[in-house]
Amino acid sequence: MKRLRNILLSVVLMLTGLAFAGTSADAAPSLPCDVYGSAGTPCVGAHSTVRALFAAYNGPLYQVRRADGATTDIGLLSPGGIANGAAQDSFCANTSCFISEIYDQSPRHNDLTIEGAGGAGAADVGAPADALPISIGGHTAYGVEITSGMGYRDNSTSGVAVNGQPEGMYMVASATHVNGGCCFDYGNAETNNQDTGDGHMDAVYLGLRCEFGNCNGSGPWVAADLENGLFQSNTGTNAGDPGPGATPYVTAMLSNNGQDHFTLKRGDAQTGDLATTYSGSEPTVRNTYSPLHQEGAIVLGTGGDNSNADIGSFFEGVMTAGVPTDAADSAVQSSIVSAGYGGSNGVPGGTLTPGSSISLRATTACCTTRYLRHFAGDAVTSVITADSSTSDKNDATWIVRRGLANNSCLSFESKNYPGDYLRHSNYQLHRQPDDGSALLTNDATFCPGSGNSGSYTSFQSNNYPGYYIRHYDSTVYIAHNGGSNPWDATASWAEDTTWEVAQPWS
Repeated sequence: MKRLRNILLSVVLMLTGLAFAGTSADAAPSLPCDVYGSAGTPCVGAHSTVRALFAAYNGPLYQVRRADGATTDIGLLSPGGIANGAAQDSFCANTSCFISEIYDQSPRHNDLTIEGAGGAGAADVGAPADALPISIGGHTAYGVEITSGMGYRDNSTSGVAVNGQPEGMYMVASATHVNGGCCFDYGNAETNNQDTGDGHMDAVYLGLRCEFGNCNGSGPWVAADLENGLFQSNTGTNAGDPGPGATPYVTAMLSNNGQDHFTLKRGDAQTGDLATTYSGSEPTVRNTYSPLHQEGAIVLGTGGDNSNADIGSFFEGVMTAGVPTDAADSAVQSSIVSAGYGGSNGVPGGTLTPGSSISLRATTACCTTRYLRHFAGDAVTSVITADSSTSDKNDATWIVRRGLANNSCLSFESKNYPGDYLRHSNYQLHRQPDDGSALLTNDATFCPGSGNSGSYTSFQSNNYPGYYIRHYDSTVYIAHNGGSNPWDATASWAEDTTWEVAQPWS
């Protein structure tokens, strides 16, 4: 079946490419691989779990494997459209699934499977399929939430640059789910999962790792992983680039002529143009990077030797044959922005319907202007008004999701930290990423019911029956009426555990 799929997709995309060749520049297609193909730098890798990257593509985006071993392919709602997230929801209902394969939409069929052991890490596991729901193009789809020990790879590719050939690549990722572990990469890597020396990689990186010191600010930063170095410039560090900040969706781009020049660009995947953060010579810290010696594997979520201590969120990525023009890169950024990352998903706000954006208002008489929000990773209540900052309003907005551990209940995903959920730990509530563990999925699942005060809604912990989400001295806990902890105090317990499900602040 896969051979037939590959043949059919090759024919469709070839014919589509011929049709595009006869169109005017004004009528040029808008999806990333159509843009690059029209500019003479065709995609040799096109990976996404959330949308098509060719206007004509109508094949599967990825495969999920259920706990019972059954698999299914997740496709599109329409040709050139958005992933059919509902198909995953149905297949994985009331059980767990992980992403077992990410299909290449290009005619090269460089599909990514779960990465095997390498020189720096044991064999990886697949990312949980439901960990990173996002709104895109008016629908809900699922990204790839990488935590330590997860990664994907193809060591037997076709058309990917080798031995100093030119190439380009980008990924849309999140700057809110990063760490300093090595290395959240997408791009060209070794074919044997080993570190085979300087210049044997050419991959775009996003994270907090500052390998050469004196980086600007606290990151994250976009860099080129050329093996044995994450390079923000030819000297390693770029003191002029503070990075994108805590941006939910980031476009990170790298192009390299393979001989003596590379370029880094980044942008907000929700708005605006690209910024070039570096364009100049290959690294000068050692004389072993010019020319490059790429080997042509494709890696996602790890370093070339399967260094897998990183975390990251991946939504789409492309690799090209040849260095794209600046005009093509700009057009691709416009396509990414027009995709509608983080926009409306068509579900009305202010309800407990999965997909709805909400804010949770305290109903205790003292505190009716206070809303549940995250601050420095903890759940607290703060006064939020129309005059509050955009950041505060974003922090006080949550997306209702099917319960991670119990589909009859609910989980609450942060609006501005995709893939991060409200969960309890040692009774206190925090905002933390879904790592796929049974503990987190249970801690992040809450069952709504009639308000304990007689109105509105209360939320009972899925794995601590009798414990409800409560605000107490501006901090948020799960609390049991009359329990042994200070936040279990009977006084105002019913009111403090009752919340109004309100329209979202953002």
